Amino acid sequence: MRQPRAWQRMLSGRRLDLLDPTPMDIEIEDIAHGLAFVARWNGQTEGDFAYSVAEHSLLVEEIFGRLDPRAPVKWHLAALLHDAPEYVIGDMISPVKAAIGQGYGDLDARLQAAIHIRFGLPAVLPATVKKKIKKADRISAWLEATRIAGFSQREATTHFGRIDPALADTFAIRLRPPTRVRADFTARHAALMSHL
Repeated sequence: MRQPRAWQRMLSGRRLDLLDPTPMDIEIEDIAHGLAFVARWNGQTEGDFAYSVAEHSLLVEEIFGRLDPRAPVKWHLAALLHDAPEYVIGDMISPVKAAIGQGYGDLDARLQAAIHIRFGLPAVLPATVKKKIKKADRISAWLEATRIAGFSQREATTHFGRIDPALADTFAIRLRPPTRVRADFTARHAALMSHL
Protein backbone atom coordinates (compact mmCIF):
# COMPACT_ATOMS: atom_id res chain seq x y z
CA MET A 1 0.00 0.00 0.00
CA ARG A 2 1.33 3.41 -0.94
CA GLN A 3 2.15 5.84 1.86
CA PRO A 4 0.09 9.05 1.86
CA ARG A 5 1.99 12.19 0.92
CA ALA A 6 3.38 13.86 4.04
CA TRP A 7 5.18 16.80 2.47
CA GLN A 8 4.14 20.21 1.26
CA ARG A 9 5.78 22.19 -1.53
CA MET A 10 6.63 25.65 -0.31
CA LEU A 11 6.75 28.81 -2.45
CA SER A 12 10.54 28.78 -2.08
CA GLY A 13 10.53 25.45 -3.93
CA ARG A 14 11.41 23.47 -0.81
CA ARG A 15 9.57 20.27 0.02
CA LEU A 16 8.85 20.23 3.73
CA ASP A 17 8.18 16.78 5.18
CA LEU A 18 5.59 17.48 7.85
CA LEU A 19 6.24 14.24 9.73
CA ASP A 20 10.02 14.41 9.62
CA PRO A 21 10.98 18.05 8.97
CA THR A 22 14.61 18.98 8.46
CA PRO A 23 16.09 22.42 9.13
CA MET A 24 17.43 22.51 5.55
CA ASP A 25 13.90 22.67 4.16
CA ILE A 26 12.86 25.68 6.23
CA GLU A 27 13.06 29.24 4.85
CA ILE A 28 12.00 32.40 6.68
CA GLU A 29 10.21 33.68 3.58
CA ASP A 30 7.95 30.62 3.62
CA ILE A 31 7.27 31.06 7.33
CA ALA A 32 6.53 34.78 6.99
CA HIS A 33 4.25 34.23 3.99
CA GLY A 34 2.33 31.40 5.61
CA LEU A 35 1.88 33.14 8.96
CA ALA A 36 0.80 36.40 7.32
CA PHE A 37 -2.06 34.57 5.61
CA VAL A 38 -3.15 32.41 8.58
CA ALA A 39 -5.95 34.03 10.61
CA ARG A 40 -6.03 33.90 14.38
CA TRP A 41 -9.34 33.25 16.11
CA ASN A 42 -10.50 31.26 13.05
CA GLY A 43 -10.96 34.64 11.35
CA GLN A 44 -13.68 35.66 13.83
CA THR A 45 -12.32 39.14 14.43
CA GLU A 46 -13.49 42.65 13.69
CA GLY A 47 -11.93 44.71 10.95
CA ASP A 48 -11.27 44.67 7.24
CA PHE A 49 -8.33 42.26 7.50
CA ALA A 50 -7.91 39.03 9.42
CA TYR A 51 -5.61 39.26 12.42
CA SER A 52 -2.76 37.06 11.30
CA VAL A 53 -0.44 34.77 13.21
CA ALA A 54 2.45 36.86 11.86
CA GLU A 55 0.97 40.03 13.41
CA HIS A 56 0.39 38.14 16.66
CA SER A 57 3.99 36.89 16.61
CA LEU A 58 5.34 40.42 16.20
CA LEU A 59 3.22 41.53 19.16
CA VAL A 60 4.33 38.60 21.34
CA GLU A 61 7.98 39.41 20.65
CA GLU A 62 7.34 43.07 21.55
CA ILE A 63 5.57 42.11 24.80
CA PHE A 64 8.32 39.62 25.62
CA GLY A 65 10.88 42.43 25.28
CA ARG A 66 8.87 44.61 27.65
CA LEU A 67 8.59 41.81 30.21
CA ASP A 68 12.29 40.96 30.02
CA PRO A 69 14.25 43.96 28.70
CA ARG A 70 17.59 42.23 29.30
CA ALA A 71 16.70 39.05 27.42
CA PRO A 72 19.33 37.98 24.89
CA VAL A 73 18.50 38.46 21.20
CA LYS A 74 18.18 34.70 20.71
CA TRP A 75 15.20 34.60 23.08
CA HIS A 76 13.58 37.49 21.21
CA LEU A 77 13.98 35.36 18.08
CA ALA A 78 12.38 32.42 19.88
CA ALA A 79 9.45 34.66 20.85
CA LEU A 80 9.03 35.82 17.25
CA LEU A 81 9.04 32.18 16.07
CA HIS A 82 6.89 30.78 18.89
CA ASP A 83 4.00 29.94 16.52
CA ALA A 84 6.12 29.37 13.40
CA PRO A 85 4.89 25.76 12.82
CA GLU A 86 1.48 27.24 12.06
CA TYR A 87 2.81 28.34 8.67
CA VAL A 88 2.11 24.78 7.53
CA ILE A 89 -0.28 23.32 10.12
CA GLY A 90 -2.49 26.37 10.59
CA ASP A 91 -3.71 28.01 13.76
CA MET A 92 -6.22 26.06 15.79
CA ILE A 93 -8.05 27.50 18.74
CA SER A 94 -7.25 25.75 22.04
CA PRO A 95 -10.51 23.76 22.25
CA VAL A 96 -9.78 22.17 18.85
CA LYS A 97 -6.19 21.35 19.84
CA ALA A 98 -7.49 19.67 22.99
CA ALA A 99 -10.02 17.64 20.99
CA ILE A 100 -7.38 16.46 18.50
CA GLY A 101 -5.05 15.43 21.28
CA GLN A 102 -1.37 14.59 21.42
CA GLY A 103 -0.95 14.10 17.67
CA TYR A 104 -1.19 17.84 17.03
CA GLY A 105 1.26 18.59 19.85
CA ASP A 106 3.77 16.07 18.52
CA LEU A 107 3.59 17.48 15.00
CA ASP A 108 3.97 21.02 16.31
CA ALA A 109 6.98 20.03 18.46
CA ARG A 110 8.81 18.34 15.56
CA LEU A 111 8.30 21.36 13.33
CA GLN A 112 9.30 23.78 16.09
CA ALA A 113 12.51 21.86 16.78
CA ALA A 114 13.50 21.95 13.09
CA ILE A 115 12.69 25.67 12.88
CA HIS A 116 14.73 26.41 16.00
CA ILE A 117 17.74 24.50 14.70
CA ARG A 118 17.47 26.22 11.31
CA PHE A 119 17.86 29.62 12.96
CA GLY A 120 20.49 28.72 15.56
CA LEU A 121 18.23 28.16 18.56
CA PRO A 122 18.16 25.06 20.76
CA ALA A 123 15.66 22.47 19.52
CA VAL A 124 13.89 22.70 22.88
CA LEU A 125 13.89 26.01 24.73
CA PRO A 126 14.84 26.25 28.41
CA ALA A 127 11.72 26.03 30.58
CA THR A 128 12.28 29.53 32.01
CA VAL A 129 12.39 31.09 28.53
CA LYS A 130 9.38 29.11 27.36
CA LYS A 131 7.44 30.30 30.41
CA LYS A 132 8.23 33.97 29.68
CA ILE A 133 7.21 33.59 26.03
CA LYS A 134 4.00 31.87 27.13
CA LYS A 135 3.25 34.80 29.45
CA ALA A 136 3.72 37.24 26.55
CA ASP A 137 1.52 34.98 24.39
CA ARG A 138 -1.27 35.02 26.98
CA ILE A 139 -1.11 38.82 27.30
CA SER A 140 -1.36 39.08 23.52
CA ALA A 141 -4.32 36.68 23.50
CA TRP A 142 -6.07 38.78 26.18
CA LEU A 143 -5.53 41.98 24.17
CA GLU A 144 -6.74 40.36 20.94
CA ALA A 145 -9.74 38.79 22.67
CA THR A 146 -10.94 42.05 24.19
CA ARG A 147 -10.13 44.39 21.31
CA ILE A 148 -11.06 42.46 18.18
CA ALA A 149 -12.55 39.05 19.06
CA GLY A 150 -15.63 40.12 21.03
CA PHE A 151 -14.62 38.93 24.53
CA SER A 152 -15.47 40.96 27.61
CA GLN A 153 -12.51 41.71 29.88
CA ARG A 154 -13.95 39.36 32.48
CA GLU A 155 -14.29 36.52 29.97
CA ALA A 156 -10.76 37.09 28.63
CA THR A 157 -9.37 37.09 32.17
CA THR A 158 -11.09 33.76 32.84
CA HIS A 159 -9.45 32.16 29.79
CA PHE A 160 -6.10 33.95 29.53
CA GLY A 161 -5.41 35.25 33.04
CA ARG A 162 -5.29 38.71 34.55
CA ILE A 163 -2.99 41.27 32.99
CA ASP A 164 -1.60 44.53 34.30
CA PRO A 165 -3.96 47.30 33.07
CA ALA A 166 -0.99 49.63 32.54
CA LEU A 167 0.58 47.00 30.31
CA ALA A 168 -2.66 46.61 28.36
CA ASP A 169 -2.66 50.28 27.41
CA THR A 170 0.88 50.06 26.03
CA PHE A 171 0.25 47.76 23.07
CA ALA A 172 -1.79 48.23 19.92
CA ILE A 173 -3.64 45.60 17.93
CA ARG A 174 -3.10 46.28 14.22
CA LEU A 175 -5.14 44.92 11.33
CA ARG A 176 -3.14 45.28 8.13
CA PRO A 177 -2.85 43.72 4.69
CA PRO A 178 -1.01 40.38 4.82
CA THR A 179 1.72 41.57 2.47
CA ARG A 180 2.69 44.40 4.86
CA VAL A 181 2.68 42.08 7.85
CA ARG A 182 4.79 39.56 5.91
CA ALA A 183 7.34 42.28 5.12
CA ASP A 184 7.50 43.43 8.76
CA PHE A 185 7.85 39.87 10.05
CA THR A 186 10.69 39.17 7.60
CA ALA A 187 12.39 42.45 8.49
CA ARG A 188 12.16 41.80 12.21
CA HIS A 189 13.59 38.32 11.73
CA ALA A 190 16.48 39.76 9.71
CA ALA A 191 17.18 42.41 12.35
CA LEU A 192 17.30 39.80 15.12
CA MET A 193 19.48 37.44 13.06
CA SER A 194 21.94 40.27 12.36
CA HIS A 195 22.52 40.65 16.12
CA LEU A 196 23.09 36.99 16.92
